[in-house]
Amino acid sequence: MNLNRFNLLLGILILTIGIAFGIGIQRTFFDDNLSNSIVKFNDVLTYTDKYYVEKVNTQKLVVAAINGMLKKLDPHSVYIPPKQLLNVEESFHGGFSGIGIEFQIVNDTLMIVSPINGGPSQKLGILPGDRIVKINGKSAIDLTDDEVRNKLRGKAGSHVSITVIRYGVKNSIKYIITRAKIPLYSVDTYFMYNNKTGYVEVNRFSETTFDELSKALSSLKKKGMKQLILDLRGNPGGYLNQAVKVVNLFIDNNRKIVYTKGRRTEFDEVYDATNPAPYKNLPLIILVNRGSASASEIVSGAMQDWDRALIVGETTFGKGLVQRQFELPDSSALRLTVAHYYTPSGRLIQRNYKGLSWAQYYKDAGAENEPTGNNLEHTIEYNNKLPVFHTHDGRIVYGDGGITPDYIVKADSLTKFTIDLLRNNILYQFVLSYLNSNKKRIESLYGNNLKKFIVNFSFSPKDMNDFLAFSKSKGVKIKLNEYKRDENYIKARLKAQIARNFWNNKGWYEEMIRHDNQFLKAVTLFSEAKQLEKLK
Repeated sequence: MNLNRFNLLLGILILTIGIAFGIGIQRTFFDDNLSNSIVKFNDVLTYTDKYYVEKVNTQKLVVAAINGMLKKLDPHSVYIPPKQLLNVEESFHGGFSGIGIEFQIVNDTLMIVSPINGGPSQKLGILPGDRIVKINGKSAIDLTDDEVRNKLRGKAGSHVSITVIRYGVKNSIKYIITRAKIPLYSVDTYFMYNNKTGYVEVNRFSETTFDELSKALSSLKKKGMKQLILDLRGNPGGYLNQAVKVVNLFIDNNRKIVYTKGRRTEFDEVYDATNPAPYKNLPLIILVNRGSASASEIVSGAMQDWDRALIVGETTFGKGLVQRQFELPDSSALRLTVAHYYTPSGRLIQRNYKGLSWAQYYKDAGAENEPTGNNLEHTIEYNNKLPVFHTHDGRIVYGDGGITPDYIVKADSLTKFTIDLLRNNILYQFVLSYLNSNKKRIESLYGNNLKKFIVNFSFSPKDMNDFLAFSKSKGVKIKLNEYKRDENYIKARLKAQIARNFWNNKGWYEEMIRHDNQFLKAVTLFSEAKQLEKLK
């Protein structure tokens, strides 16, 4: 046998073995149904691209197919396009590079709501209420939110110029700003409500949440905090490990905090309190509502199961699904549900989503018609269709439906008139107009004294008549009976917006919290919290 013939036969043998091995590998990892489905999808896409009557964008077809496929799974398995993924990651990684402003588009004009503390804009003296009219010498009028972000964000150390118009200053002002890393805080604010009650609001669970909350609690403790209200209302969740670390601030002794179970065992995990809890003897009330989800429910569920905190507010969203993110070649991502999470008592918090449309699932969040009042024994949500569990001290709690509070307090409802005002951004626009005439007077009266402003500032009857006239000029139909019902709320929101203009988020929250019926009720419930938590 000559060498060429031998090489040919050897090549055929290797090729045959390779094909057989490849088929074996495919059958190992992909069953016949999956293989056939992939072939079918590829055929349909190929035929469409080749023969459809008009030219098609195959990328858009693939994305539509992915979204259609995921709709057959659960509401939290999603495809995230590259651009959206960047924004999502920024919000949970705790920062982005830019000039550091919060802004709104008001009547086609780019308004600075507030410069972010410590950011380059604040350091240059840019003020709330400044109107950006040019970016890099080009008009900033009639830009969209995304266009503004694209123009103002960029690599740290790069430069951008903006031209602003400021009330009381005759000529426009040009700033050249060096972009920098801008922190995104998950603790919006913290302060002492009275001489013993601390308040902390956490808006999401990002990479920095534990560190931020630890800093806030340390500061409040130095100011004399003897009891705490932790506000998780509207907190959609985030990183599970951050939720675990937050719980460990209040619970220790290797107690279970949360565990996960999936179809595949690599997604089964147990998370225990592993460190000493510096605040294990601090009386604690946690505020929740139908916007509290995922990691927020891990925190409130663990605290409730261990009878460690009094949960106050409204039934939470009910998201007990764990997602794993898979990066795709084009910098997009698949966020796929891989497990369920359970509270220490074994409760699955996820509520039913089978047979519901995406819109109906989100609309049904919380328990809209639940009665208010003491619910320590959880008789309010009694439902023989829900599985029963028990807290550490034997209280009944229920699974498969979010976290129902130990004391249910419904948020005050608003009239359609006030909702129209908020939807059309009328209150913010009126405050801008009001400050044009009153900013210097407010500065001279209150200086930098927020407490003095909160105690002494009020709107006159003329101010409120001007507000109604302003609202009418913006196309809002005035309904005096509805206005009278919500007048105190409207005044509080207007005042809080002014406070934010001078004192940022701290000003906003310190005013609004004094008109928040859920918070005000929670402050009265610390005796119940201490009894539940067996604290003196």
